[in-house]
Amino acid sequence: MISRRDFLKTSTSAASLLGLSRAVEIRPDPALVHPRPTSDIEVNIGLIGYGPRGREIASTLQRVPGAHLVAICDNYATMLRRAQRDYPEASRHEDYRALLDNPDIQAVIVATPTHLHKDIALSALDAGKNVYCEAPMASSIEDARTMAAAARAVVDEQVFQVGQQNRSNPQHRSVFQFIRSGAIGRPAMARAQWHRRESWRRTSPNQQRVQALNWRLDPNVSIGLMGEHGIHQMDVAYWVLGALPQAVSGFGQIMAWQDDREVPDTVQAMFEFPSGMNMMFDATLASSFDDAYEAYYGTDSTILFRDRGKAWMFKEVDAPMLGWEVYARKDKFYKETGIALLANATQLDAQNQDPTEDDPNVETPLWYALKEFMDNHEFGPYPPAADYQRGLEATVIAIVANNAILQGTRLEIDPALYTLD
Repeated sequence: MISRRDFLKTSTSAASLLGLSRAVEIRPDPALVHPRPTSDIEVNIGLIGYGPRGREIASTLQRVPGAHLVAICDNYATMLRRAQRDYPEASRHEDYRALLDNPDIQAVIVATPTHLHKDIALSALDAGKNVYCEAPMASSIEDARTMAAAARAVVDEQVFQVGQQNRSNPQHRSVFQFIRSGAIGRPAMARAQWHRRESWRRTSPNQQRVQALNWRLDPNVSIGLMGEHGIHQMDVAYWVLGALPQAVSGFGQIMAWQDDREVPDTVQAMFEFPSGMNMMFDATLASSFDDAYEAYYGTDSTILFRDRGKAWMFKEVDAPMLGWEVYARKDKFYKETGIALLANATQLDAQNQDPTEDDPNVETPLWYALKEFMDNHEFGPYPPAADYQRGLEATVIAIVANNAILQGTRLEIDPALYTLD
């Protein structure tokens, strides 16, 4: 719990622009209370997994101060040849243990399929490396607990960060403070979605490679749409709401891709929170319409996140005036008018920025997460915004929700699963 003075000191400039006028008591987030200086020291990084996500990470690292990609590992020769073309100065390895044996590598990023995370992350921690592990942390709660315990054991010497990247994003952090200040009034309900027209099925002339590529369609290791996408939106939800869900009801169907798959391509889930508020989530591989968003509905206003972290507030007609709305940019949404909430923006920026365009001064959530990982290497270790505890919680939520979806039922979430004690 922090005082109003401490809150105002740690809020982003966007929160200052909002002119919050009443004392706020919140649980401080490490991402808000630790400095984020620019690193002048290069960190030698080894990347394990050079699939689509690994390549996105490698490309993003090129823009992160202090990040030096020196080694890439993948167990598929074609990916290593691609890595050689993309990053000829980086060493290449088929076995991740050879990468971990290099004493010059200080940090490791794990970007393999989820069910392979545990052994690699544990070996990397044992080798004394700082570890950034993509989300979900693991494909089973047991594996996630094992990883969390290992990370907790070295928390004073090493960094373990999970790829729940929105927690490092300045836009999410600033709007988080705004919602927690009570500006939406009493929370009434929440809703989130992820829609994209794609099959997940990938092909290869090598049958063994086909099986490896399509791990998301293997019900023995896949957490489905909840693990691949829902985890990030639910992570924001329980962070913003300040409470973990206590039960979830789920439904899953195969609506678009009739190719003998067992993992649903369309899912719905309803999460129950201790306050009595519910959150609805749906995801589909059948349609791209309306893309992805999260919305938090309150008695005074509704906050909408979408388009790489952009946010708007929609006020009720009888909501109290906050004062700063006069200067904020207003954007039309069909019959509604949204007040733009921009992190690190001046009043002039807020008015002049085109809502349909990306701000060239704003990076992706992945960039901010990797930047935090680099800074923590030099100035830490301190708990990252998405540490082992947050990773464990999000993994539990995703796995229990996926089980509810597969069973078409309601499942309570044992609170003991969220902790190691």
